[in-house]
Amino acid sequence: MKRRGFLAGGGAVLAAPAIGGTTKTLLFTPQSPLASLDPVWTSAMTTRNIGFQIYDVLFGRDEWMNPKPQMLAGYVVEDDGKRWVMTLRDNQWFHDGDKVLARDCVASLRRWMMRDPAGATLSARLDALEAPDGRTIVLRLKRKLPSLPKLLSKFQTAAVMVPERLAKTDPFKQMPEAIGSGPFRFLAGEYVIGSHAALVPFERYVPRDEKPSFTSGGHKVLVDRMEWKMIPDAATAANALATGEIDWLEMPLPDLLPVLNGSPNVKIGRLDDYGFISQLRPNHVIAPTNNVKFRQAIRAAVSQREVMDAMMGADPDSAIVPMGYLATGKPEVDNAGIEELTKKRSLAEIKSLFEAAGYNGERLVMLHTTDQPFYNLATLVVVDSLARVGITVEDQAMDWGTTLQRRSSKEPLDKGGWSLFVSVTPVPEYRDPLLGSLLRGNGKDAWIGWPDDPRMEAAYAAWLDADTPEELTQLEREIQLTAVADVPFIPLGRYRPRVAWSRSLSDPGKGPAPTFWNIRKS
Repeated sequence: MKRRGFLAGGGAVLAAPAIGGTTKTLLFTPQSPLASLDPVWTSAMTTRNIGFQIYDVLFGRDEWMNPKPQMLAGYVVEDDGKRWVMTLRDNQWFHDGDKVLARDCVASLRRWMMRDPAGATLSARLDALEAPDGRTIVLRLKRKLPSLPKLLSKFQTAAVMVPERLAKTDPFKQMPEAIGSGPFRFLAGEYVIGSHAALVPFERYVPRDEKPSFTSGGHKVLVDRMEWKMIPDAATAANALATGEIDWLEMPLPDLLPVLNGSPNVKIGRLDDYGFISQLRPNHVIAPTNNVKFRQAIRAAVSQREVMDAMMGADPDSAIVPMGYLATGKPEVDNAGIEELTKKRSLAEIKSLFEAAGYNGERLVMLHTTDQPFYNLATLVVVDSLARVGITVEDQAMDWGTTLQRRSSKEPLDKGGWSLFVSVTPVPEYRDPLLGSLLRGNGKDAWIGWPDDPRMEAAYAAWLDADTPEELTQLEREIQLTAVADVPFIPLGRYRPRVAWSRSLSDPGKGPAPTFWNIRKS
């Protein structure tokens, strides 16, 4: 599977720009339909992206990925790094009118720690989490954790703060309301799941008196209203941008970029210099994908170059292969064992790997997301690659919202379970092992797919406690090699997509996710 066919024909022809009105409503089309408003319940990027507008975090990140206090006025570290005292900024309010208090943050952290592997790391080292007064959060640790600000600033499954009553929601169920303290207030009455969402500035939000940079700094809302318009068809979405029906297209398909470049109303740029790792996640708790030899054979069957060619098409400069399990920038780490991901094998050799794994024609179930173009294209390549070597794949097409529901199941295949699905993960979370959720092997507490890998967990724990750069590098190499051997997921390549927006907007800020503060609309 090399190229896509659904863009052929007149669907990619764009009309002339329409004359815009004087409204200050920012109209945005995300990369996939919005199916959830709870960024702790799901790691879906569309949910994460709208979550940063509605909710706030204790620590943000600048565009260089440095953690910065956001909801905090400051913090002090005591007792040889085992006691952290954090003080909330004053004059912070939730959208329901209640004041943000330390107890809300404590409850929010507890819920997040139960869903996120990095949160589980904190939980394992936590002796006590307390709110002695309305503005003070105290974390007492059993063992020091110098990377705590970075951990709390993570932006994939972010530790967002919500009212205590919502933070008490079962972390394996979605919160019933989207109430945060962020710069935008969500209009629940206008929400149509998978189709339309609307937000307005939160009048009681007080920005930090700092320059904005990604999720850190002063978040000033400069529009009167923001609407998310979900347009699953890529050509229709591009046409809407060119004609002025929307202002911002988060992730236009590369094949449409040459046409968008010809539109006088459109500007194209790259806001995320880091990009994403496209990944195939196996289910580690049911057969046959719970067999490491079978996972190794799947990896051998799928070419990263074929996946990236299919996804990036007319924009090959945005694709990077090979991609291993870490992106530290250290060749001795990132290239360790990479030959297992790059070696070209004949069909006969690949078939022999499946035979050695004991494969005997068992059915696989692929959760095939069709309304996110990049996931769809990667999945098509994977299914085709497996079919070429005789693997029986039941390719179940569904929208992204259904994938989010289905992938949480640990049931066997005949009861709605699954074997594989494609998604992506942001590269900055893999610059070291700390936040690399897909690498973790902590069983039931691991990210969806639930690998149980004591060897990986031992290397991760040692990395957390390492003191010298040499020790860190050695353990990062060990983690990379363990992932190569045990295959927690299958990297499909790295890509850095471009963004398209109307020239009526000021240029958006840089970072791995779209942010809507400090943007003007003429």
